[in-house]
Amino acid sequence: MATPLSADGFLHRLRAEGVTVVEVGDWRHHNRNHKGPWGPVHGVMIHHTVTRGAARTVELCRTGHDALPGPLCHGVITKDGTVHLVGHGRANHAGLGDDEVLRAVIAEKRLPPDNEANTDGNRHFYGFECENLGDGEDPWPPAQLEAIERAAAAVCRHHGWTERSVIGHLEWQPGKVDPRGFSMTWLRERIRARLK
Repeated sequence: MATPLSADGFLHRLRAEGVTVVEVGDWRHHNRNHKGPWGPVHGVMIHHTVTRGAARTVELCRTGHDALPGPLCHGVITKDGTVHLVGHGRANHAGLGDDEVLRAVIAEKRLPPDNEANTDGNRHFYGFECENLGDGEDPWPPAQLEAIERAAAAVCRHHGWTERSVIGHLEWQPGKVDPRGFSMTWLRERIRARLK
């Protein structure tokens, strides 16, 4: 059972891991907590945005849209490797996913196939949306991949988690494909090396 990082703690941990951070608006108080609790937290979820352009991507993730109000994550990782903090607390990023996957994340075991959507992921995961079209062709610049690695590692380091606490949206919710363009196994290996 892990208590979510405070806003100050989140910012401090990211910067301590060498992440370039931009604070967007009143991100510390921007959340969906009125819809339910945030925590206990058990992991970090990585997404792609299906957008192009840093400013547009950050604004969409901050405000959301008619069908899904923002924030849509805690941090937006743009192509240049900057993490834009847009929310703190419950965020609309994970949706419903597989309870067996959550149990595996908690136990830091091999992930089972995600074949159910019966568990609230917005409560239990930190979320990073990463600027990418998600078509398998849009490139992932090295600076962006390093920022994803560093941001996830920062949260894991604070909570004493291993790389197995970092998952992709595609590993959580049936039908999701994000992040597309690199494998989560590859990313977890990078995080594992960093946490050493």
